[in-house]
Amino acid sequence: MLLAIDCGNTNTVFSIWDGTRFIATWRTATEHQRTADQYYVWLSTLMEFQGIEANITDVIISSTVPRVVFNLRVLSDRYFGTRPYVVGRPDCELPVDVRVDAGTQVGPDRLVNTVAGYDLYGGDLIVVDFGTATTFDVVDTDGAYVGGVIAPGVNLSLEALHQAAAALPHVDISKPQRVVGTNTVACMQSGVFWGYVGLVREICNRIRAERGRDMKIVSTGGLAPLFQQAETLFDTYDDDLTMHGLTVIHKHNTGG
Repeated sequence: MLLAIDCGNTNTVFSIWDGTRFIATWRTATEHQRTADQYYVWLSTLMEFQGIEANITDVIISSTVPRVVFNLRVLSDRYFGTRPYVVGRPDCELPVDVRVDAGTQVGPDRLVNTVAGYDLYGGDLIVVDFGTATTFDVVDTDGAYVGGVIAPGVNLSLEALHQAAAALPHVDISKPQRVVGTNTVACMQSGVFWGYVGLVREICNRIRAERGRDMKIVSTGGLAPLFQQAETLFDTYDDDLTMHGLTVIHKHNTGG
């Protein structure tokens, strides 16, 4: 079985793939101090609690936080007896091309989303990922990653607003009932929600215009379901996009 690990700036997701489906998925806070032993105790406890007996033979890792990769590699080697594939490393090949400026390092999560998007939905695609940052990844007709856009994440923007303006409270993001708020919290929620709706729509429209073609828009990430409520902003929402991409990359490298 395959253990797929997606390490983001805020959370790290572990999923077990049995070759046809994910039989379990767990999420934990990303902490670079966490050791391989701590990862294993946490993971094995959850597996035992849910009655999951998985013979993990392969591991693949995508990480936007370089400092955690070492301990995840030790976890793979020490407890599962296998050398993990790490997206972005030379020995982990991608099934699609990456066409960006020479010397540019593309985030592994964006490459994985590109692979998954092309595998599931074909080319001419925009993948919008609502993570710590809000990213837009452009997938060409042949599946190649050809660039994108990075904007501040929704929660990051709210936290910055709270910290920079002493009178403004910390609020949770939600879809407001009206655009015009009648209290401070409602005003902030409206500004962030409709502000990001406008940001997403405008960026996607400009990408389409620049590419000179219609493009399907796929959303993913923690806050994607919230913005899925905003009219017809996306063509589809896919919660498992990144994890699916990891299975496709693993299959490409192993021929499985």
